Amino acid sequence: MPPPIDASGIRNFSIIAHIDHGKSTLADQLLLRTGAITQREFRDQVLDDLDIERDRGITVKARAVALNHEFDGQQYELNLIDTPGHVDFHYEVSRSLAACEGALLLVDAFQGVQAQTVANAYAALESDLEIIPVINKIDLPVTRIDEVLAEIETVLGLDPDEALLVSAKEAIGIDEVFAAIRDRVPPPAGLPQDALRALVFDSKYDSYRGVVIYLRVMDGTITTGETVRFMRNGGQHEVLELGQFRPDMTRCQELGPGQVGYLVTRIKELGAVAVGETITAAASPATEALPGYQEPQQMVFCGMYPTQATDFETLRGELQKLSLNDSSFTFLPETSDALGFGFRCGFLGMLHMEIIQQRLEGEAGIELVQTAPNVTYQVLRHDGEIVRVDNPQELPETGLIDELREPIARATFILPAENIGTIMTLCEDRRGRYQSTEYLGPQRAQLVYELPLAEIVYDLYDKLKSATRGYGTLDYDTTGFQPADLVRLDILVKERRVDALSTIVHRSQAERRGRSLVKRLKQEIAKHQFEIPLQAAIGTRVIARETIPAMRKNVTAKCYGGDITRKRKLWANQRAGKKRMKQFGEVEIPQKAFLSVLDSSGDH
Repeated sequence: MPPPIDASGIRNFSIIAHIDHGKSTLADQLLLRTGAITQREFRDQVLDDLDIERDRGITVKARAVALNHEFDGQQYELNLIDTPGHVDFHYEVSRSLAACEGALLLVDAFQGVQAQTVANAYAALESDLEIIPVINKIDLPVTRIDEVLAEIETVLGLDPDEALLVSAKEAIGIDEVFAAIRDRVPPPAGLPQDALRALVFDSKYDSYRGVVIYLRVMDGTITTGETVRFMRNGGQHEVLELGQFRPDMTRCQELGPGQVGYLVTRIKELGAVAVGETITAAASPATEALPGYQEPQQMVFCGMYPTQATDFETLRGELQKLSLNDSSFTFLPETSDALGFGFRCGFLGMLHMEIIQQRLEGEAGIELVQTAPNVTYQVLRHDGEIVRVDNPQELPETGLIDELREPIARATFILPAENIGTIMTLCEDRRGRYQSTEYLGPQRAQLVYELPLAEIVYDLYDKLKSATRGYGTLDYDTTGFQPADLVRLDILVKERRVDALSTIVHRSQAERRGRSLVKRLKQEIAKHQFEIPLQAAIGTRVIARETIPAMRKNVTAKCYGGDITRKRKLWANQRAGKKRMKQFGEVEIPQKAFLSVLDSSGDH
């Protein structure tokens, strides 16, 4: 077991950056230099242990690791928390920052400051962290180092003279990074003799150990064998195991102020530990809990249903395990006439939703049917009550509604100056309101729009990347709700409403959206033995229709000559048979059809 270390030698820091600016590569180098891994063990994305992270090449979960570092005869413990870069995982970043005193702000030497760079820098400033700017990828054949330094000063307000020039891939400037961490990141402020207060910043479920709690000790000391108390839920538990991530889980006897590690008790219930909880000693508890975290605000909701009804309870268990490891999504049971029993799940964004779905199917082996996503709306009823609606089926009758409100977000684009016109047109088509334009240099600009959240989360990111050839970036933040002329668009298959295909849209777009949707459904749903009408409707008014023709069978093929009445009789029998099939036949709707609501390529 590693010996206890003096708090003056502890440095807690995060690596924050826009996606693909090299966070995981720099983390790998720091692990290699400190001997946490050997050259033989070295591989790309050492800290990304989820299959989906390695497959996609992105970080989804924040990871902590304790590094031993020696300089001038003094021992240091560097607690690194690697963070995601995509806008959907900003909540993971904020949780990581709460456990740190400093942050390495990584900026690509060619791409420069991007939308998420700005958002993460502001988050670090709000957490009162020491920010160390790091220009990465200086080994690229083409760089804009001088321009990027100017952007760091003008956009972020940081001193460009304090920026480090590194190449994580080629291990250039890594010693300077260590020096900056030692000299500029302050040591933790807590004292070992104070009353114990430890912040729970993450947790996961282990089949053998039960709930494994990730914590940062703020004050006092926690020791194996002592009894601790959760200050918010009041539960008391014995500490069975303490340890740190080096990067594998390594046991230790105690954790002091500033140290980051894990805790195992006898907790087996999946919902017993909340992220943001404060742990204190049962014998001499602290008087005041730590502030914890703001509750994450789910942006996107959709239904998830098992294809096999018998998998319902299995799905519930897997969702509970995932919610323990990722507290930023929620789930509640719901039923659908079309799909049976399932869960209404809330996510931070579309990528977050996609990640959860892939983890359920890949890690748990559950086949899912996923309904069309929706954002949360506000409904002002005639009686003055304001209700939140995240499922189109829960929208009250029109006669009970005084006002419908949709969520609005402030979207910040950083993009090549030549693409400003294209993106402004894109935003205007999506009911956006122009706010400002600021030039970051001769080639790049920052564009700010207010947009309905529903217009952002579905496919705006993809459209932006396509329009700017991958150079444009987007960050958004919800600002509240505004009244809007919204309606529920229902889809009828064979004159029966499919509740899982309903969506809420702006009235001005309803007809265009309805026509586009029934056309796509016609392509997705296979032909049956009977004719299938597809309709888009607002209330009782049908606004669009397509028809899937019946499979054709020539019932008169064996009739050679003879009286025409024989053929007429065969045709009449065929019509009667098809009528019966139309009345009792079931239409199979594939998974792709439920996701076709997302494809708005024909809407704009």
